[in-house]
Amino acid sequence: MNIENKVLYEDNHLIIINKYCGEIVQADPTGDVSLEQAVKTYLKEKYHKQGEVFLGVAHRIDRPVSGAVMFARTSKALVRINRMFQQKEIRKTYLAIVKNPPPKENDALVHYIERNTKKNRSYAFAKERPNTRPAILHYRHVASSDRYHLLEIDLETGRHHQIRCQLAAIGCPVRGDLKYGYPRSNPDGGIHLHAWQIKFPHPVKGEETRITAPLPKDALWEAFTTLHPEYATDGEDHLHAQPFKDLANP
Repeated sequence: MNIENKVLYEDNHLIIINKYCGEIVQADPTGDVSLEQAVKTYLKEKYHKQGEVFLGVAHRIDRPVSGAVMFARTSKALVRINRMFQQKEIRKTYLAIVKNPPPKENDALVHYIERNTKKNRSYAFAKERPNTRPAILHYRHVASSDRYHLLEIDLETGRHHQIRCQLAAIGCPVRGDLKYGYPRSNPDGGIHLHAWQIKFPHPVKGEETRITAPLPKDALWEAFTTLHPEYATDGEDHLHAQPFKDLANP
């Protein structure tokens, strides 16, 4: 797994990688090489480190999903990042291409999600039930083509398969997501859900930081970014230090 061309941001405290669909963030029973393992190898070789390389997994995204994944390079940074996630100081924005138009142009989705570990899927309910956890996201309907619809999503909580599950619950399964109701898979086995941008106060420097992950090279993504070039990136200038809006006022 070539990590060098996937690095979106790197300093002594953090490294942020643009994950491709099909890659796993951490080792699982498949035995496939994980992003975590590959990043450790990359850092060990680049900096000629002796012994084990520290790398903290700050958050995860699903195997068929692409986009930005943050790792901590020090234990101090990991503790601070974990605290920022708990205090909702980190804002993650996703882009999704879905089958049907959403019921509203903009909305906050609030569900109670139950995870079924045996089936590796989650179920969204309108009301709280035993063994459920609250899940909240905000979406904006950005554009439509003849057959598909582009949504921008701000994730407020981080539940198992949350975006996929909640969008399916409102009749908008993500393109290619057989598990959550899309009728056919994508040729590459991925789905059209991308962790496009992550915004956070740097855990050590304190400056407000925005990292953008280029979209996969795909005709459908490219068609939508032609209409909305604000989502396109040339692979450069991923880092910006500037204020960003709070989730309550997107």
